[in-house]
Amino acid sequence: MKALKRNKWPLLFTGINIILFITFFLVPAILGFYYSLTDYKGYSTANFVGFSNYVQLFQDGSFYKSLFRTFRYTITLVPLVYIVSLGVALMLNSDHTKGKFLAKIIFFLPWTISGIITGVIFRWLFGESFGFINYVITLMHGKAVPWFTNSNTAFMVIIFAAIWAGTAFNMLQFLSALKNIPRSLYEAADIDGATAWHKFWYITLPSLKPTSFMVILLATIGAMKEFALVQSLTNGGPGTDNMFIVQYIYTTGFDKMNVGYASAASMVLFAILLILGLVQMKIGGRTNE
Repeated sequence: MKALKRNKWPLLFTGINIILFITFFLVPAILGFYYSLTDYKGYSTANFVGFSNYVQLFQDGSFYKSLFRTFRYTITLVPLVYIVSLGVALMLNSDHTKGKFLAKIIFFLPWTISGIITGVIFRWLFGESFGFINYVITLMHGKAVPWFTNSNTAFMVIIFAAIWAGTAFNMLQFLSALKNIPRSLYEAADIDGATAWHKFWYITLPSLKPTSFMVILLATIGAMKEFALVQSLTNGGPGTDNMFIVQYIYTTGFDKMNVGYASAASMVLFAILLILGLVQMKIGGRTNE
């Protein structure tokens, strides 16, 4: 009883987190796995069908197309977001940069905008007949580019929009980490005659390893789960060329009313994210030792 009284506050706060975890993660995950073993349509009785949804899923070319497109998006986006975020953070952390306060506001603003609004903004910017980018191109006597009728150019616009929206959060992580690097390390490097590149490579980057790991992990998970931005920007188009895995799950579950099949796809995505997270944590833990 005394131990319970002594630890009541830690138990209270931990208990709240456990309740939230059970309510918003564990129960939906169990329901999702259950529905993945049924032919549930969202409005009728769920009949048990075993693993037939998974068998059908792994024979579905549309599933593989959306999954590989998501992998391509993640592999392209994560390094670019990392480089841009770190570059902006280094610029804002430099003693030679002027107007830091205004620059921080400008770079931070995209983070306050939802993915849907970001998609609408970039759809206006890159619209073929009404977009600002094509308007500027025509003013320069160029030919308007059909950004959203070609899968590769549409994919490129999605990448631009995702970088614009995702830089702010990662920039803040890097800024905080840069502030914690001891100035004495740079002063010692100056005495030894180290160049700016040497200081960045041998002091800054090694000191940012824990933050870099966190940025890459969160960016990878976020990219694999991308939905709102793509939905409002291209709706998976042209056709289904830029339909990512979450959009495939949404379309299958809500548009086609095949909740059981969509739940199976969700479970596969969960397994992929879990494996990616564990691998990155293993690599990150070994790197930070």
